[in-house]
Amino acid sequence: MARAVFIGLVLVIIVVRDAAPSSEVMKYITAGFLKTLDDCKHELNLSDNIVSDLYHFWKQEYELLNRETGCIILCMSRKLNLIDTSGRLHHGSAQDFAMQHGAAEDVAVKLVNMLHECEKQSLAVEDECARTLEVAKCFRNDIRGLDWSPKADVLITEILTDL
Repeated sequence: MARAVFIGLVLVIIVVRDAAPSSEVMKYITAGFLKTLDDCKHELNLSDNIVSDLYHFWKQEYELLNRETGCIILCMSRKLNLIDTSGRLHHGSAQDFAMQHGAAEDVAVKLVNMLHECEKQSLAVEDECARTLEVAKCFRNDIRGLDWSPKADVLITEILTDL
C-alpha cells in the first residue's frame, strides 16, 4: 500500500513538473508572438477591442467569435514568418520560434503538430481570417486539454515588462 502511494506521488510530481514548465513556455511563446501586435493593429486599421480579444484568449470562459481576431493572428504569424507563402503553417519556422522562446525540442514539435492538426481541420474554411480564427480556437482547446494555458495576468505583466 505504501509503495502504491509513493508511486502515485512520484507520478503526480512528474505530471506537475512537466505541466508547469509547459505553461511557462506558452507564456513566453505568447509574449513573443504578441510583440508584433501594434504593427498589425495599425496595418489592418483595427480598433482597440481586438486587444481585448487577445488579452482574454487563454481564458476558459471567453469565446472567440471576432473574425478580426483571426486577421490579426494571421498578420502576426506572417510577420514572424510562421506561415509559408500559401498561408499554411511553416513547420520549421514555427518549431524554431517555439524553441527560441523556451520550448524544449519535444515540446516545440508537439506544439507544431497540434497546430498542424488544427490547420487540417479548418482547411474547408475559405476566408483566411475566419480559418485562422478556427485554427486558433482549436489550438487553444488543445493547449487547455494539456493544462498548458498561461495565466492571462502573468502574461500581461510579462508583456508590459518587455515594453
